[in-house]
Amino acid sequence: MGKIIDAMRARFQTRSTPKTARGQFNALMRKEKGNTAKVAERLGVSRRTVQRYVKGERNIAKSKPEILDRLQKEAAKDHQPRVTARAQKEAQRQGMTIETRARFGFTSDAGSTDDPRMRRLTEDVPSDLIPKVFEALRDNDEDRLAELLGQGLAEEYFRTPGTEAAELDVEFTDIDYIELDLR
Repeated sequence: MGKIIDAMRARFQTRSTPKTARGQFNALMRKEKGNTAKVAERLGVSRRTVQRYVKGERNIAKSKPEILDRLQKEAAKDHQPRVTARAQKEAQRQGMTIETRARFGFTSDAGSTDDPRMRRLTEDVPSDLIPKVFEALRDNDEDRLAELLGQGLAEEYFRTPGTEAAELDVEFTDIDYIELDLR
């Protein structure tokens, strides 16, 4: 996983996702109540392949990298849905804060640029972005999370209403560390 997903899971979930391919596969099988057809569809493999994984005729840990990647994403997607939903509800009610040290750069409409540089920021995440942030977490989409949190940091720190800075496009990259918390 990426740094943002890891930070969010560390803060908003009570247990880690299974680390091994077998553990992830078992979690997926439990979620789908043993339905091999549904698991096969989610993993993009045949039902017979899933049946072989279940019986132990084939070792899932030795599968193709793209299957293992899909397995990891699918298992994480279903991990602690009630805990994540409760955290999202609490974040909506209280607000959410992000503290990070990352590389920020921006381009304004006029074409002038500021070269990216490391900055340490602590800002509130705009409340309208919180549902989108948790949706990206459920989808395990690190790029979307970086885009959303970068947009939130841009609104809170870089953009000044009524000035040319209101239209800045901000890049949020090279994360050194990131922490998210409720206000």
